[in-house]
Amino acid sequence: MNKGLKLTDILVTIVIAIAFGIVYIVWGSLYYIVKPMGIHADQFLYGMWFIAATVSYLVIRKPGVALLAEIAAASGEFILGSPWGLTVLLYGVVQGLFAEIVFMIVRYKSYNLFVVVLAALASCLGSVMMDLAYGEIGDLVAWNLLLFLIARFVGSILFAGLFAYYLVRVLEMTGVTNLVRPLSKNDFDALDQK
Repeated sequence: MNKGLKLTDILVTIVIAIAFGIVYIVWGSLYYIVKPMGIHADQFLYGMWFIAATVSYLVIRKPGVALLAEIAAASGEFILGSPWGLTVLLYGVVQGLFAEIVFMIVRYKSYNLFVVVLAALASCLGSVMMDLAYGEIGDLVAWNLLLFLIARFVGSILFAGLFAYYLVRVLEMTGVTNLVRPLSKNDFDALDQK
């Protein structure tokens, strides 16, 4: 099987990413609604910003898709008026790159829940590193930083890991992904591997 990206793969990835870029804009409003609640509830929601990479990888299953998806989603979010401005593009690159590294480690041959959760956690780690670089979390006291990190990593597992995985499973069952690639028994079994 040819692992290189075809024009169809790129276009489908961008469509998925733009859809998530729109979700990201709406999600940003929810993020700011829960922010005043404290206890880093906003960080729990942060995991949604990594989902374009994991969903696109599970649908297309080729090298470069996770990175392309996060860059395209961040670009869409930026174009639609992200409150974070151009920094959203830098975050998108880093988050997509970190997810891509996980998929590269498994040689783009594993599509199970464990790998998707690892990619979500890697994207989260990338975002935390960006926050450190921008000085957004360096002043937090230890207990507050720990709460911040727990909320963000748990949200990443739930949204970009579990939710993304089961969303694609539903798409597989409906046959929607057959428009991108024919579904074989091996593909469906690969989603069942734990």
